[in-house]
Amino acid sequence: MSLTATIHHFKIGLSDVDRGVYETLELKVARHPSEAQDHLVTRVLAYCLEVTDGLNFSRGLFEPDEPALSVRDLTGQMRAWIDVGAPDAARLHKAAKAAPRVAVYTHRSPAQLLRQLEGERIHRGEDIELYAIDRELVSALAARLERRMHFDLSVTDRHLFISIGGATFSGDVERLALAA
Repeated sequence: MSLTATIHHFKIGLSDVDRGVYETLELKVARHPSEAQDHLVTRVLAYCLEVTDGLNFSRGLFEPDEPALSVRDLTGQMRAWIDVGAPDAARLHKAAKAAPRVAVYTHRSPAQLLRQLEGERIHRGEDIELYAIDRELVSALAARLERRMHFDLSVTDRHLFISIGGATFSGDVERLALAA
């Protein structure tokens, strides 16, 4: 008998000063039985940082050939491939051929991700956006993960401030560069 996904409900008051996005997001996110809490939290934060028309969660770990998030236009054409974690060079190569924009949000060691990708052949590698979300912030939010969550997220100069249940957490989103 296979395990089924756990559905998490998020209500997020988003104030992204950097992009001029002020919304209340209500998200239903499926968590695969093998998905770690910090990965789920990073997917949700990436969604918040990428909010735009056509943005959707994919089937995630249920469909390993799809990105964690994608942006599609009205014709169904993929406009952005947004991954979470530490994708390998082959996956990024495929992503760069599938979409004009590729972004990766990692909650893991940024130095390790950069070492893993160093010297690898990646189509349009110089155009891929890599972001490292503060690991302590992700851990703090993962420790409070529940099936129904409500929190406020403010983004200013790529610095995140999260208010949840009377507690406040903060951390940076660092832009990384692939070595040429």
